[in-house]
Amino acid sequence: MFRFESPIYLYLLVVVPLLYVLRLILVRQQKQRLRRFGQMELVRQLMPDVSRFRPLVKFWLMLVALTLLIVMLARPQFGTKISHEKRTGIETIICLDISNSMLAEDVAPSRLDRSKMMVENLVDHFSNDKIGLIVFAGDAFVQLPITSDYVSAKMFLSSISPSMISTQGTDIAAAISMATHSFTQQQGVGKAIIVITDGEDHEGGAVEAAKEAESKGMRVYMLGVGSTGGAPIPTGDGDYMKDASGQTVMTGLNEQMCRDIAQAGGGAYIHVENNSNAQQQLDNELDKLAKKEIESTIYSDYDEQFQAVGILVLLLLIIEICVLEVCNPLLKRLSLFKRNPKATAVLLLLLVSVGMQAQSDRQMIRQGNKQFRLGNSAEAEVSYRKAVEKNPRNPQANYNLGNALMLQRKDSAAVAQWESAAKIETNPLRRAMAYHNMGVMCQQRKMFGEAIEAYKEALRNNPADDQTRYNLAVCKRQQQQQQQNQQNKDDQQNKDNKDNKDQKKDEQKQDQKKDEQKQQKQNQDKQQMSRENAEQMLNAAIQEEKQTQERMKKAQQQSGKRRLEKNW
Repeated sequence: MFRFESPIYLYLLVVVPLLYVLRLILVRQQKQRLRRFGQMELVRQLMPDVSRFRPLVKFWLMLVALTLLIVMLARPQFGTKISHEKRTGIETIICLDISNSMLAEDVAPSRLDRSKMMVENLVDHFSNDKIGLIVFAGDAFVQLPITSDYVSAKMFLSSISPSMISTQGTDIAAAISMATHSFTQQQGVGKAIIVITDGEDHEGGAVEAAKEAESKGMRVYMLGVGSTGGAPIPTGDGDYMKDASGQTVMTGLNEQMCRDIAQAGGGAYIHVENNSNAQQQLDNELDKLAKKEIESTIYSDYDEQFQAVGILVLLLLIIEICVLEVCNPLLKRLSLFKRNPKATAVLLLLLVSVGMQAQSDRQMIRQGNKQFRLGNSAEAEVSYRKAVEKNPRNPQANYNLGNALMLQRKDSAAVAQWESAAKIETNPLRRAMAYHNMGVMCQQRKMFGEAIEAYKEALRNNPADDQTRYNLAVCKRQQQQQQQNQQNKDDQQNKDNKDNKDQKKDEQKQDQKKDEQKQQKQNQDKQQMSRENAEQMLNAAIQEEKQTQERMKKAQQQSGKRRLEKNW
């Protein structure tokens, strides 16, 4: 997008047509004075070295230079730039409960949707602070590492749902513990942990985790969502969630637990009935925290372009000085300033075509940026693709196209465009941005190996990027956890296979035993069943039932034990 930082200077452009009118008046007066000496043709023959067009060319060069000088004073801007700014603020980690109980609709539209709106309001009220986002249920993981990029924080909210975490339940202690390890290492800055939940803690240990966080200089604030009376949990198919006994689950807000956790964490408990009131209370609490100067990387939509205009002004002035008003005897054969409509038209057409070719990809990028800011990612994608077709070597077009594809959830295509932008980008900071985005996308898709390599490339180009370094550390920890979970899963699968083999052997034995019993029954049908034979068959049936129960009990014990008894 193109704009002027100081458009008030553009009013000076009124001087340009005034100078043109003044030029016409002076030329007319000059011709009238020349006519006093005789006929114009005779006067021109008496002055063979005087050029008719050189003064006009010099005038137009000065006029264009003056116009560009005024435009330069208005400070034209477009494109993007990276700046490192120091702000005074705090660091905040938001822990959002996405367990199944948050789907209850005792608050409109639901507890989870109300919580998302609350997080969005929090982000909108932050200006100089750093934020991070953790989602939790029976387990917890970092959805967004701590950053100053509020746009990314709001973007991640749309994809949050209980299906993101397979281990359901509510483990507030795990969320608080993870949050304590997610802050930066900067000392002296206020650090707040905001937990948004309905307070149904199934695992325990939340109070102890809050005390530990408070001992490290962090404050824990609890935002309770829901009603204390309780509400059923919709399953999405018109029914409600039921427990193991078949009863409908009623989930309610546990305010007392939320108060205990907030008190242990040195913070405060706020019941979210109205988002505005809760926001005001939370702002008052966060204002009490110590604020310190924080260095943040800011990506601005505009970059100064007056330097290019200044170079053009300088070149025009140099040309104007070199052009003399009289003909140079050594260059009489060079007829640059004689009337030649065809040559002039060809020259102008060539200049215009070159200018259009040079600016076409930039114009497409500006159109795409405008659509991108309006939220029309599909239309922005079309504009960016046109820019890439015009100039495949334009790194900005490839990078912006990746951003547009990301908003449309075309993740693999977005990564491919960022990779293309990184290969042709010459600015190391912009190249680092492309690799950083690739890492975030791969990390979100749990492709931790690819994400780690992307983060490493980003750090090679921008070693001072603390955010990328933090993401790399988190990604390595997640990769280790994934490998451990996979190993546990393989071990469990091997156990299950072994149990299945044992079970098949038992079934074969039972089948053989049944065949023997059938044969025995056929023999007994031929003869009258005695009392002793009947008792033997009854004992065998009882023994078979006991063995069946033992096998079922053994299978239940050897199957993966669930850590959480409740899945809401």
